[in-house]
Amino acid sequence: MKIIKFFIKSSLYILLLVIAINIYMLIKTYFYILIEKDLEKKNKKVEAILILGAGVYTDRPSYILEERLQTGINLYKKGIAPKIIMTGDHGKIHYNEVQVMKDYAIERGVPSEDIFMDHAGFSTYESMARLNKIFNVKSAIIVTQKYHLPRALYLARAFKIDVLGVPANKKRYRGQWYRSSREFLARTKDFFIAHIKPKWYIGGELIPLNQSGDITND
Repeated sequence: MKIIKFFIKSSLYILLLVIAINIYMLIKTYFYILIEKDLEKKNKKVEAILILGAGVYTDRPSYILEERLQTGINLYKKGIAPKIIMTGDHGKIHYNEVQVMKDYAIERGVPSEDIFMDHAGFSTYESMARLNKIFNVKSAIIVTQKYHLPRALYLARAFKIDVLGVPANKKRYRGQWYRSSREFLARTKDFFIAHIKPKWYIGGELIPLNQSGDITND
């Protein structure tokens, strides 16, 4: 009976901790999330627009990723930033998120030299760590879906990057309950990672943005 009570109490404390961390992260990042119109009014200029990967189907982006790309491309064309960084998974020869993302942007009028690719953005933490350590970015606009933005912004600001987030939310897709539930736990994990900042995730040579993005072509 004592073991059962201990298990119940421990589970309750863990649940309360997870809820508290989520609330804290949402509050800390709330004022850094702006819709496109509000960002334009703010007239803020940054070094780059960071678009986070979200899965591709052979040579085309998933619907969720396409929303992110459309939003990021619109911001670029409005002059919010002179460069776009595509960050995503290119851990396998036959799976290259960032190349699909870059091709999509080029087809819509973004010059190839203004698009950098981060081939090792395997997680949100890695993307933010590499934004700071590899691309040496000090200010950026992060584009992803609204449910994902608090965690991305929290991690970026842990690296002292001056960031704002713009949500890419045009439609609601099937499976959002699962994604939101997963994000609830991911925020807790990355809250601790943001303070530990493990360095084994980060590797590679410095890639300054004052050159052509084509140097990151595979």
